[in-house]
Amino acid sequence: MPRFELVSRSEAELKTAKGKRAEIAKEYLGYIDQLREGQAGRLQPAEGESAAALRRRLGAAARLVGKELVIKRAGEEVYFWMPGTTRRRGPGRPRKAARSQS
Repeated sequence: MPRFELVSRSEAELKTAKGKRAEIAKEYLGYIDQLREGQAGRLQPAEGESAAALRRRLGAAARLVGKELVIKRAGEEVYFWMPGTTRRRGPGRPRKAARSQS
């Protein structure tokens, strides 16, 4: 009897992908996996590549594994990092007048 196991769709797509597209996706996933909290990566295009292509490939690789990634260009360099949770804040404490009326 065969053994059944549930896997994520992104894992299945990545494991069964073939050819140049699969190689590129695995390469860019390697860059993303190296990131730790508070770190950013920088990619510089090789000869014959464009910064737009790097940006597009990074975004596709991040979507494939369900990760959120901030990707910015500075000239011909592409910077990327995981968005931090510390930067997002709520609306803050209510004003004093609004609190006293409640």
